[in-house]
Amino acid sequence: MNYDLIIAGAGLAGSSLALAAAQQGLRVALVETTARPAAQQTGYDERSITLSYGSARILAGLGLEAHIARNAVPIQRIHISERGRFGVTRLDSREEHVDALGYVINARLLGGVLQGALDTQSNVTWFCPARLTAIQTDADQVHATIDSHGTLQRLSAQLLAGADGAGSTVRKLLGIGVTQHDYRQTAIVAQLTSTRPHQHTAYERFTQSGAIALLPIAAGRLGLVWMQPADAARAALALSDAEFITQLQHHFGARLGSFRDLAPRRAYPLHLSCAQAQTHTRSVLIGNAAHALHPIGGQGFNLGLRDIATLAQLLADARRMGSDLGSSALLDQYVRWRQADQQRVVRFTDTLVRVFESPSLPIAAVRPLGFLAATLCPPLKHSIAKSAMGLAGRLPRLARRLPL
Repeated sequence: MNYDLIIAGAGLAGSSLALAAAQQGLRVALVETTARPAAQQTGYDERSITLSYGSARILAGLGLEAHIARNAVPIQRIHISERGRFGVTRLDSREEHVDALGYVINARLLGGVLQGALDTQSNVTWFCPARLTAIQTDADQVHATIDSHGTLQRLSAQLLAGADGAGSTVRKLLGIGVTQHDYRQTAIVAQLTSTRPHQHTAYERFTQSGAIALLPIAAGRLGLVWMQPADAARAALALSDAEFITQLQHHFGARLGSFRDLAPRRAYPLHLSCAQAQTHTRSVLIGNAAHALHPIGGQGFNLGLRDIATLAQLLADARRMGSDLGSSALLDQYVRWRQADQQRVVRFTDTLVRVFESPSLPIAAVRPLGFLAATLCPPLKHSIAKSAMGLAGRLPRLARRLPL
């Protein structure tokens, strides 16, 4: 029951870290509360995930490039606008000299790809279904007690990673507080078809009813994320498919022609959640356990993947040097490296929500100037594209197409 790394949570974040660590020869214990297979786990559903260009590089570095190419739809253009006001920002992959600004992939498919890759790693041991009940540390190791069908087991490792979501048990057991903000919004997620082809363009349209994101997905369909005030979302969910499409058409407009073939709608409450500390003695929080963001701009999973690539690099370097994988020096280095990027993304998404949801007339009057500035100032536009592509700031090796 001795390992190099224990990971609590086998969702997208936990599985990505487990794969990166295992490929470097680390012995990994993966603890998951729900039973396999991945397709039946609550963490894997029909939501569409936006992978930035940098995230696609990271996954390619983990040996998943062929799977991403086969299952993901490239985003070659991004169109950002506000209903009823002038100004549009258009980002184009050709202007950035890349094949795609990012990709859209089904969460369930990505989860299946990650777990399929993990199954090829003999140094990954699964404990599922099992839940973490206690964490203890000493000078050399962290010890995690898990409960599987009433049977208690004790796992030991140099480092414990909490990848168990926004309600993280690891975070609670470590006594780490969390700062939260309830946006009082709900994201309605669905799929549909338009009479005009999406042509690999992703749309972000700000309206009085909330932001509407339309993502190009497989078979020429669109992935919808409509972020509305909670009361309005409840009313929209109660509408018939035809009534819902009529409302969506009214707010989005006719740029994609007429909408039809609406898939079942799902609702997700939206909030900002940031751990007050991301590390503890021989422990680290990653993914939504560290920071759960508003989905505007599709930054959440991409930020977490850069965290994972950075942590995996530090662990790989420590292993080569024979250093302690859970040392305070390594964890402090991780925090210093990732702090600027995390703060920038959290601040950007939170500000974007507040600015476009603000009823203030002066703020509403200034918003179109932002679109105009991005259009008329090429360096600003390039900076926006670089951030959207996950290429801003100091990047880990995987995001630079370099091996761990």
